Amino acid sequence: MATLPAAEIRRAVRQGLEEDLAQGDATTALLFPSPIPAQAKIIAQQPLVVAGMAAVVQTFLLVDPSLQLSVFKRDGDRAGNGECLLLIEGDGRSILQAERVALNFLQHLSGVATLTQRFCRAVRGYPVSILDTRKTLPGWRALQKWAVSLGGGINHRRSLSDGILIKDNHLALLQRRRRPVERACRLARAHRPRALPIIIEVESLQEVRQALDGKPDIILLDNMTPSMVRRAVTLINKRALIEVSGGITLRNVRAMAVAGVDRISIGALTHSAPAAPLSLVMTMTRSARRRHR
Repeated sequence: MATLPAAEIRRAVRQGLEEDLAQGDATTALLFPSPIPAQAKIIAQQPLVVAGMAAVVQTFLLVDPSLQLSVFKRDGDRAGNGECLLLIEGDGRSILQAERVALNFLQHLSGVATLTQRFCRAVRGYPVSILDTRKTLPGWRALQKWAVSLGGGINHRRSLSDGILIKDNHLALLQRRRRPVERACRLARAHRPRALPIIIEVESLQEVRQALDGKPDIILLDNMTPSMVRRAVTLINKRALIEVSGGITLRNVRAMAVAGVDRISIGALTHSAPAAPLSLVMTMTRSARRRHR
């Protein structure tokens, strides 16, 4: 499981609060000029994988260090429908000010982790890894990839420096060369600065043959049907690791695993994960009720 540095969480939380609270909270200040004791619970509204709780805690404490937090579900935990993830007690004004930023972290990142878990469960029993991609929100890459790992997925490249991935647009600039796929692999092998893995993206069996002659570490089969993937797996015959990507859904991911690939990379884990349904329910404490009678 990937670990997310505390400094990365603090950076993201401070940025979120700067967006939302830099000029104050006009509504809360108008309605509640003085402290109002309250408590709030964050409740799961469907089964999910918790991701982002560390950011939620930071958010509430940065808004008001005096808030009392009881954490019932931590990052990586599973939560059932109706379970309480976090109890917050203190000034209700502070809770209101932190609410949206905190839920933004928790709903989005838990959504990523939960979707990743669904894909991992769909290929259970097969020796295949579910990977993310670089299709992440600017500034949120570390957070989103962390959430993928909490859901059981594997992080692909974190940046362009983490591996040699030769894609269609690289090949487009080599089209005047004979056998561009093979040529690209040979250039990469000859000039890579260190032992970075060489991954070549191919779209046809003809390009698979070229790739094999270039001897990459991984052949990425892009936008192929399961039947075409099976033919490619037979052709490659363990001479390289096999990755598939493009158009992967919960409907076809198991068929890809059955075809015999080693890795399945899915951009939707980060760019299309639905937000996890969570709610923050707040009530006044008894002392506040007596005061407002």
